[in-house]
Amino acid sequence: MYSSLRQAVNDLERNGQLLRIREEVDPNLDIAEIHRQVFDRQGPAILFERVKGSPFQAVSNIYGTFDRTAFLFRHTLDRVKRVIELKKDPASALKRPLRYAGAPLTAVSALPMKSWFGSPVTWGQTTIDKLPQIKSWPMDGGAFITMPQVYTEDPDQPGPMHGNLGMYRIQLSGNDYAPNEEIGLHYQLHRGIGVHHTRYNQLDRPFHCSIFVGGPPSHAFSAIMPLPEGLSELTFAGMLGGRRFRYAHRNGHFLSSDADFVITGEILKNVKKPEGPFGDHLGYYSLTHDFPVMKVHQVWHRKDPLWHFSVVGRPPMEDSSFGWLIHELVAPLTPGEFPGLKELHAVDAAGVHPLLLAIGQERYMPFRERVPEETLTIANRVIGSGQTSLAKFLFIAASDDDPNLDTHDIPHFFRHFLERVDLTRDLHFQTKTTIDTLDYSGSGWNAGSKLVAACRGEKRRELRSELPDNFSLPEGFSAPKFCFPGILAVQSPRFEAEVPARAQVDVLCRHLENFDLQHIPLVLLVDDSAFTAANLNNFVWVAFTRANPSHDVHGVKAFTEHKHWGCKGPMALDARIKPHHAPELVVDPEVQKRARVLLERYGLGE
Repeated sequence: MYSSLRQAVNDLERNGQLLRIREEVDPNLDIAEIHRQVFDRQGPAILFERVKGSPFQAVSNIYGTFDRTAFLFRHTLDRVKRVIELKKDPASALKRPLRYAGAPLTAVSALPMKSWFGSPVTWGQTTIDKLPQIKSWPMDGGAFITMPQVYTEDPDQPGPMHGNLGMYRIQLSGNDYAPNEEIGLHYQLHRGIGVHHTRYNQLDRPFHCSIFVGGPPSHAFSAIMPLPEGLSELTFAGMLGGRRFRYAHRNGHFLSSDADFVITGEILKNVKKPEGPFGDHLGYYSLTHDFPVMKVHQVWHRKDPLWHFSVVGRPPMEDSSFGWLIHELVAPLTPGEFPGLKELHAVDAAGVHPLLLAIGQERYMPFRERVPEETLTIANRVIGSGQTSLAKFLFIAASDDDPNLDTHDIPHFFRHFLERVDLTRDLHFQTKTTIDTLDYSGSGWNAGSKLVAACRGEKRRELRSELPDNFSLPEGFSAPKFCFPGILAVQSPRFEAEVPARAQVDVLCRHLENFDLQHIPLVLLVDDSAFTAANLNNFVWVAFTRANPSHDVHGVKAFTEHKHWGCKGPMALDARIKPHHAPELVVDPEVQKRARVLLERYGLGE
């Protein structure tokens, strides 16, 4: 149980899980690349003792492995799980009283408390330009806070129990922001801060906002925890941290007493400025768009503070541990949130929102033919609820076909699914709807489509990784590679524009009609088939981040019947890079080399 980030970092060091970088390092690209290389090696947390241009030390990668994340919360994780189990089934307290004896105390003791006798974070003040100006990718619009805890309050119900704590990236420099006076605030669909922002726009009161950086490790995690609307993230931070969330007020602003830094200010009403670009967690840049602006009032910090940051990019990255921990905690609640749903997996390697895998029950009419029924009802609820509504592809299988099916065993799940899916019946589209703000594969910003694919019943086909003896491809297509049995990647002509590209797909699909491809239900059109087929992560990343279902799902012997689309041969997914896509994240080779040389001096060579 930690009272500060420094205490947690010291604990990691005592247990051999911290690397100290003692020489001065440039926050412009170099620090981020050092972080990436250490993370890729499953290395320790990193403490940068000297950040060029800043008097403050910085720390990252504290959640860099699942084991280290579990270590940080080793004293409290089981207690929090018990509280969550009781929420799912309160009668458990009567069935197993010894197991749940401390659960009510854990919940009650997590209530936020006011700091009456001093607040460590008010030890000193600084300015925005003195903070570590960490820029992660070459095309980033400036320096960003990548581990912020953004706090706002409900104007109608002020106070911490009704406040919202979220992790929305903050641009510190660049673009049109007035230095030291303004910062950019990026938040997306389905975020609690938006509810507050809308309400304040209707009132003649300033919209105060506080941004916390650092503090006990549970605080950053609580900012991304998907809690029900109205449930305080500060309470959850206290439970997971084993220490009540301390707070104070200064000049009308709410401060996290245990944070390392707090930026206070006011979100300007009806004012927007360009924010971005920024290398984001889908593996591409999120581009420049207009977002709210925060006018900075003060920047507080504690004595000897640590600037907590992470690096975002193509997954897996450090934030993958957040997804793992969320699953560890909320898995018992899934059936309550989505009746009939047994498992739901937002696939991290595909960028989370582009691809969901699910297993649902089928209990409607067991005496009828085994076709998807209840699973479709479950799927509609999933893509109509909160964060999961941002999903683009949802593949759902029936639990009665295989009680041991596991959404986290992705190759087996796809094999099970593709063996059973009826491509003439089981594909269901939503067009002209919302998708993840960071996903540029759609038809516009926040705009795209969804595909729900369901399967149930006996195996329809045997999947194989073999091409027919007489197999060929039309001109311009080449290098067929199997990603997995039944999934074929085909290197395709470059996607120049929609009309000629669609004609190319039609040529390929008509050509494939000449072959017996019953054992290959999924064909991918890609820019590099060898890369796509090299491993699981490449397959899911290419296939599901670069495709918009309504535009990019095609098929051999495709048909439309009463507005239902299907195909009698393989489904063809156009996963090529399109002109409207955001650029892929690429590291500067010189920066990469500098980081590699530095890490070799610390015994972390490749």
